[in-house]
Amino acid sequence: MASRADHVLIIVQNLPVPLDRRVWLECQALTSAGYDVSVICPKGPDDPDYQELDGVHIYKYKPAPEARGLAGFVVEFVYSWLRTAGLSLKVWRRQNFTIMQACNPPDTYWALALLWKLRGVTFVFDHHDLNPELFISRFGEPSSTLKKVEYAGLRWLERMTFKTAKRVISTNESYKAVAVRRGGRKPAEVTVVRSGPDTQQMRPVYPSTVATGDRRFSLAYLGIMGPQDGVDVVLDVMEELVHRRGRADLEATLLGFGDCYVDLRARCTQLGLDDYVTFTGRADKAMIADHLSVADVGLCPDLKTPLNDVSTMNKTMEYMSYALPSVSFDLVETRVSGGDSVLYVPSGDVGAFADAVERLLDDPELRIAMAQRARERVSTELDWRPQAAAYLGVYAELTGRTQAELPDGRRDTGQTDQRGRTYVPLDDDVEFERFIRERSAR
Repeated sequence: MASRADHVLIIVQNLPVPLDRRVWLECQALTSAGYDVSVICPKGPDDPDYQELDGVHIYKYKPAPEARGLAGFVVEFVYSWLRTAGLSLKVWRRQNFTIMQACNPPDTYWALALLWKLRGVTFVFDHHDLNPELFISRFGEPSSTLKKVEYAGLRWLERMTFKTAKRVISTNESYKAVAVRRGGRKPAEVTVVRSGPDTQQMRPVYPSTVATGDRRFSLAYLGIMGPQDGVDVVLDVMEELVHRRGRADLEATLLGFGDCYVDLRARCTQLGLDDYVTFTGRADKAMIADHLSVADVGLCPDLKTPLNDVSTMNKTMEYMSYALPSVSFDLVETRVSGGDSVLYVPSGDVGAFADAVERLLDDPELRIAMAQRARERVSTELDWRPQAAAYLGVYAELTGRTQAELPDGRRDTGQTDQRGRTYVPLDDDVEFERFIRERSAR
């Protein structure tokens, strides 16, 4: 077990914890290995300033107003940095920490790491996003002087983050290549820890409380609704299926929130899809389990951009965890995750996307086969447990512990989840197939 001195501070700015599922899995891995863990993050709706959850100390601050334009982002980053710096002092007063892990975006916490380095704190960078690629994906190649300055600033912040970190954790091999090529890190200093789901917990349950209509098929989107996420494509596909192809036998549920949430709801109304599309807003684990367990097809509308092409889409693996086949635009890292459990179509081709959705809806045998492959692949190749071992291995090296001391994290989750809902027996082939075939039957 870890000593009392093995205290890790994790910093997140773009999502609250435990809503950020990757960070929460990292917290659970650390606590299971005996580390003390504290987190600093923004508040979600109705969140307290401080809470202790499953042994993790979570310090939260009121998020900055929504950023608009360069000045808005500067204000947001400075405000969040200062609030985080202040809370890090509060964490230190409670218990000294020896490692500080910062998760991007943004790439600004290397400066805080330099300050804490004076007290002997080691900096670990958990590389979640490629901010220069995000900039290009949103605004295109910089042409004006201002945009060139902004882009150069992002590249500088990224370089400083890589330079300051003792170790880098990347979410996939594409991100590791960036850390080596652009960040100047040695391959041995970068560890890939994919954002795999905990498939013992994230698995189909028999439906109970989901409000359902009388339609035969259900589509699902799960994730953030930002400008780069392509959620408007879901509405375009639904318009194609419902209004142009006359598919009145389906509905779509969009689980999540983000900067585009209000605009998406307004556009849904403009397209006359309110009777066919449901927005849930922020979704917790129970809501996700309810809806993904009764859906037939998962939707991955992320367009091929410099960022999306090399980013691991958590939604793809989460669909797979619930034995959902999915349709996606053809992205490099989505193919790595999804394999043959996903139908891939050319980026931006709404008609081809709708064709793929219809193909799955109208071919139950294909849908069943892909669902079975999805669950098998995610549980054997993409599960969080081996990723947790790699993650804890980084901390073992930094704290002088040996890999043999780390627990494997395996546990029996039983036949029901924490809310008493019954898990679908995945080892019963006949029942599993029946469930997939009838999962959205009303």
